[in-house]
Amino acid sequence: MIAYITIGVNDIKRAEHFYSAFLPALGYQLEIYHGDLSYALPEQPGQLLGLPEFYVKTPFDGGPASAGNGTMVAFKACSQQQVRDLHAAALAVGGSNEGAPGFRDSYGANFFVGYLRDPQGNKIALFSSDPNEPGRDG
Repeated sequence: MIAYITIGVNDIKRAEHFYSAFLPALGYQLEIYHGDLSYALPEQPGQLLGLPEFYVKTPFDGGPASAGNGTMVAFKACSQQQVRDLHAAALAVGGSNEGAPGFRDSYGANFFVGYLRDPQGNKIALFSSDPNEPGRDG
């Protein structure tokens, strides 16, 4: 199981502005620890394993952060409309569009996704795959 995901950024305040535009709507709570950002989902009673946390940090080695080619972090939304809303919210605070929300031919009929880049260039996906919502073919 994945315990946490870390991405590097050069501007923590700008990153906080970007990620706080949509992660709280997905249930993530922000904790600032030693100047870095930690977004975590609250633990549920009886939960055996903790859900992965998402860390946004300046690189430990002091060098500049850079986005990985082919690296992406995906966050699950509750609905297709929430994907649209959160994609728009992230764009409004400095994200860049890497693919408008919608269906993709290369994915399943119910996989609805929007892609972004954060201000540092890290690629983010927001998706919903609820089989109770209209699919690509319906």
